[in-house]
Amino acid sequence: MYPNGRAPTQELRNKLNPTFYPMKATMMASRLLLALVFLTVSLSAQAQLYKWVAPDGTVTYSDTPPPKTATKVETKSFNAGGDNSNAALPFELARAVKAMPVTLYTGADCAPCNDGRAFLKQSGIPFYEKTVSTFEDAQKLKKISPGNNLPILLIGSNTTLKGFVAGDWRSNLSQAGYPETNLLPADYRYPAPQPAAPPPPKPAKSNEAAPPQPEKPARDPNGFQF
Repeated sequence: MYPNGRAPTQELRNKLNPTFYPMKATMMASRLLLALVFLTVSLSAQAQLYKWVAPDGTVTYSDTPPPKTATKVETKSFNAGGDNSNAALPFELARAVKAMPVTLYTGADCAPCNDGRAFLKQSGIPFYEKTVSTFEDAQKLKKISPGNNLPILLIGSNTTLKGFVAGDWRSNLSQAGYPETNLLPADYRYPAPQPAAPPPPKPAKSNEAAPPQPEKPARDPNGFQF
């Protein structure tokens, strides 16, 4: 019970406990800051790329949603979490990767192949590497480019470069829309190399028991069959 039978007013409470409001304001500010941090992380972890065709036939790539008049709208998300090879890419780089993917064909003990691989990584170019080490790999490579010269750089589906010449590679990559400077995120991880002609998957083992084989008829030592 209060001395006069009445609860103290809010003003009196503030006078008795002057730290109440500053503490409350600090807590509210902390919660607001935490919410902003989560929002920023959420937005940066997912980047959206749009592609659409305008009424006049112009193809547009953008990170903003297309207008209502656009047709053939395609979207692609670049997630910074999970698989590091799919880290969120800057818009200019993501657009080039989507439109003109890069594939590098290499062989074992191939110095130009090592130089070409190093050049792509230093330039910040995402690429898939295909190794040529078997007869099947070589046959697959001949369908892409006749001859046995390695490395071979494939940009999109129409540009094939034989051998490593840094100037030619840089020029063609620039024409394909890849930035002149390295914009690749620090947490990006290149996919592991794969055979040019991956072996067919092994058939799944059946759990069913093999049917019993009929017993061979016994033979008499003299050649008579029973």
